Amino acid sequence: MEHLLINHYETAAVILFGIGFLNLLLQNNLVKKIIGFGIMDSAVYLFLASQGYIAGRLAPILVGEVANAADYINPIPAGLVLTGIVVSVSVTAFSLALIQRLYQKYKTVNFDEIVLLARQKGDE
Repeated sequence: MEHLLINHYETAAVILFGIGFLNLLLQNNLVKKIIGFGIMDSAVYLFLASQGYIAGRLAPILVGEVANAADYINPIPAGLVLTGIVVSVSVTAFSLALIQRLYQKYKTVNFDEIVLLARQKGDE
């Protein structure tokens, strides 16, 4: 239990990922599935950011005199998080556009109903 309190960012990331994953599995509403996917994305970003931070070190922004490289945190996790956020926003926008088209065609966002209606129409 002590390790959970010491690594509280990692613990929060795992809990958020679990919440998003369960939401993704248990919801039939496609919009709620996208929300669960967004929660999972946020958990991964929190985990990456927590791994890149080292207490007592400086941000990797050089102003004036250059210090020892060991005095700075690693900027790669922050770059990965920024790249992931851009990709996540794009995938979310595309997914919501697809859900809108499905709603226009089937008049529902319930996944099970869409599959049933598609089979009835022969759209498989």
